[in-house]
Amino acid sequence: MYLKQFEKGRTFIAKLNYQSDLLEELNKICHDENIKAGSISAIGAVSSLKLGFYDQETKQYVYTTYAYDEAMEIVSCSGNISIKDGKPFCHVHIVAADKKGKCIGGHLAAGTSVFAGEVIIQEFLGEDLIREIDEETKLTLWK
Repeated sequence: MYLKQFEKGRTFIAKLNYQSDLLEELNKICHDENIKAGSISAIGAVSSLKLGFYDQETKQYVYTTYAYDEAMEIVSCSGNISIKDGKPFCHVHIVAADKKGKCIGGHLAAGTSVFAGEVIIQEFLGEDLIREIDEETKLTLWK
């Protein structure tokens, strides 16, 4: 088990720009504000959604079959912030619903287009939270 204690730092709220890339916007906020550890929560809607799924057998993310070019409501969007390759990195999962309420979810990927988005980012203070390759899973996890 990995366990660290952090103190609460700054809290940010943001209204994301129309048609911006959701993941890019989250990473930009964290980079611009030098947030090295924290949590993310978002609500809103997207006009297109791109997801990833980690294939545990091949130990690779699959993105090619998880793209939806339609209006969807964000049902849940949460994640964490840490340091990967020396810079702030947002690891985010999202669940979105289509116009009939059917939900799909997974690892938020670049290419998700914001229709409307409101985000809360809670910064954590303490040691940098660093990601490195985990030998068992081949995922980039906290060290």
